[in-house]
Amino acid sequence: MKKVEAALEGNDKRPIKTWSRRSTVFPEMVGLTIAVHNGKQHVPVYVTEDMVGHKLGEFAATRTYRGHAADKKAKR
Repeated sequence: MKKVEAALEGNDKRPIKTWSRRSTVFPEMVGLTIAVHNGKQHVPVYVTEDMVGHKLGEFAATRTYRGHAADKKAKR
């Protein structure tokens, strides 16, 4: 919350880095960009009014889905 308050005071537009995926989105965070860690990198999340009450981790996916493995015989 300290970083959020500091960003609001100084009109700082840089993303706020966080590793805390369990943090709840508060109304004070609306309009800020928060970089949420997904285990590998920080994913920028722009906070809107609809996100209030949810957790930050909900908006940064941790797994990449590359599709199901195709059958090699079916391709021929």
